[in-house]
Amino acid sequence: MINLEIPQKLGQVQQMAQQLASTVFRPISRKYDAIEHGDTPQELKPVAQMMAAMPRGEGKKGAGDDGAIRNGSNMTGILAVEAMCWGDVGLMLSIPGSGLGNAAIMAVGSPEQKAQYGKLYCAMAITEPGAGSDSAAVSTTAQLDGDEWVLNGEKIYCTAGQRCDAIVVWATLDKSLGKAAIKSFIVPRDTPGLTLVRVEDKMGLRISDTAALAFNDCRIPRDHLLGSEEVGDTEEARKKAFGGVMQTFDNTRPQVAAMALGVARAALEITRELHEKEGVKADFSKLPYNSSARELALYRMEADLEAARLMTLKAAWMADNGQPNSKEASMCKAKAGRMGNDVTLQCVALCGELGYSEQTLLEKLARDSKIIDIFEGTQQIQQLIVARHLLGLSSRELK
Repeated sequence: MINLEIPQKLGQVQQMAQQLASTVFRPISRKYDAIEHGDTPQELKPVAQMMAAMPRGEGKKGAGDDGAIRNGSNMTGILAVEAMCWGDVGLMLSIPGSGLGNAAIMAVGSPEQKAQYGKLYCAMAITEPGAGSDSAAVSTTAQLDGDEWVLNGEKIYCTAGQRCDAIVVWATLDKSLGKAAIKSFIVPRDTPGLTLVRVEDKMGLRISDTAALAFNDCRIPRDHLLGSEEVGDTEEARKKAFGGVMQTFDNTRPQVAAMALGVARAALEITRELHEKEGVKADFSKLPYNSSARELALYRMEADLEAARLMTLKAAWMADNGQPNSKEASMCKAKAGRMGNDVTLQCVALCGELGYSEQTLLEKLARDSKIIDIFEGTQQIQQLIVARHLLGLSSRELK
């Protein structure tokens, strides 16, 4: 059973992340929201060094023969990400060494790959002009030529694609085999044949760079493949291939949910403070039918935030204890993504002109929240994944 008390060791991590958010991120949040396509903020470079020295959980694959409950790297990441995103999501995503590709390498990489690339700043390139939410439809190709893989194709919406040290690229070995032939490859950022096409202008997360990339006869060593080279058209082969690279999302989707938790908590705290100045305080001492409409709205948002938080903690706890959590990872990402967007927009509305203007951070939090409900799999895709698990149907049977 999940223990809802945060262990002292992880509580220290949470406190450090919260202090970082309040003393570093919040003061520069507006400054970097107005700067797009700039270099990595100088303020984040010492942060990267500090985070490398932060204590981490055990990251055990299972609870062990002793039955002990583990709180490892996944739970640690949830607590830290939520606290930092209370400060600023875009700045959190811009910390060197915190890319989505790092999670992929640590999830399915070999010991040698983890040692070489695990501590670098690694992005992830999945989405293509013709392959968005359907990750299995990628058309970027990888062909083996001697001891090298040759990549050709185009990727879009790659977070940190401009500033990263390396990119984990999804490509197919044989388009006719569908999911069974999809693999992921580590491509160093300075590899010949890899071109930065453009950096996108965005509504939110403006300081976090989002890039379009092109691969033209891009050659990488054979050992830069993550996982096995095996390709086959059997169900078992598909699980080993596509299922292997999809394991990354079981760890990262709860962290994306944690981003929404941080953004929503920040918006709700600002809204409560503004309302308390006007004599409206949601103290939970009144029954709903004795509360004002504004108090009731605050109660409901608090409940929605808490529900998403508990679902996210459970998904992370399951990962740390070696329990399959694909359903729970998608559930918490869907719930938190929708909650974050709903709460921030409601907070803007409840605070009127103060919410809509730049006098507070509410309008920025609302802009930042939208992408959290989209990237790492849209709301609709998460619900589809959950439906497959609940109904016991495969992706072929339920599309």
